[in-house]
Amino acid sequence: MPNHTTPTWPVLNYHSLKDTIATVHMYTQIVGKIRLQKMPWINHSWQVTLYVSVTGLTTGSMPYRDGIFQIDLDFISHQVQVSTSMGAKLNFALGGKTVAAFYNQLMDTLQQAGIDVAIYAVPNEVDPAVPFADNHTPCGYDATVMHNLWQALVRIHNVFTDFRAGFSGKNSPVHFFWGGFDLAVTRFSGRPAPLHQGSMPNMPKVVMQEAYSHEVSSCGFWPGSDAFPQPSFYAYCYPTPDDFGKQQVAPPEAFYSAEMGEFFLTYESVQRSANPEETLLKFMQSTYDAAATTGNWDKTLQCDLQALKNSNS
Repeated sequence: MPNHTTPTWPVLNYHSLKDTIATVHMYTQIVGKIRLQKMPWINHSWQVTLYVSVTGLTTGSMPYRDGIFQIDLDFISHQVQVSTSMGAKLNFALGGKTVAAFYNQLMDTLQQAGIDVAIYAVPNEVDPAVPFADNHTPCGYDATVMHNLWQALVRIHNVFTDFRAGFSGKNSPVHFFWGGFDLAVTRFSGRPAPLHQGSMPNMPKVVMQEAYSHEVSSCGFWPGSDAFPQPSFYAYCYPTPDDFGKQQVAPPEAFYSAEMGEFFLTYESVQRSANPEETLLKFMQSTYDAAATTGNWDKTLQCDLQALKNSNS
């Protein structure tokens, strides 16, 4: 069987990724909680997210008393960078730090830049939730592995951005949730949803209920876990109609997990395909169609993306 690996989509192996993911997950939680404290609340907790950038992951601009500041996790130079609109530019190395050391150094760096911030310094959506300052466990950080994961995020981000453009209703930015360590984009039907009854470890229920206050169809990428050691794309809707999982989706390698209530497609299936971008778009479109059909969404919310592109060319 021929190998259709496309060089521009890097190979990802969970067992190679796992130690670096565990470390950077906690780093992003600390950075994300700073953003949470400094940003006004936006519906569905959109103010807390990070974004894929030209060097790694970024908070984007955040307000502080003298202007705006930004924190970047740079996966090219492998540094944390803090910059302000007053001209401060400070950085320190990413690798070789415990979570406690990273937390203390980032807080010290913010103080040096003239930024005061206090966070609830305990991680969310993980169990056990060890306070950052008490987490002295040695951390693994492989610069090459993290660079490859970020390069995958760049390519996924671009496909998600294209998909987002094909919808005229309310939809989310393409953003990185540091709680679950996943990149996601979400479409909304415009209708209120039933009160959400689910929960996540160390996450206030009211936050989950506000996040799912309206009907959604969401797609994302997640780098895997020990229980499911496959970097994968997922798609779900809330509420979930009984026949959602019975719908035909593409490509053939995609499957539905009744336990999770979601469709999945492994990253490897996309990366090894002849056209990864097209393969991923088919998964996103077909799973949205499944949600829209079974949930009786307004079909006019779907845009003819190609027609829009042609009209502006």
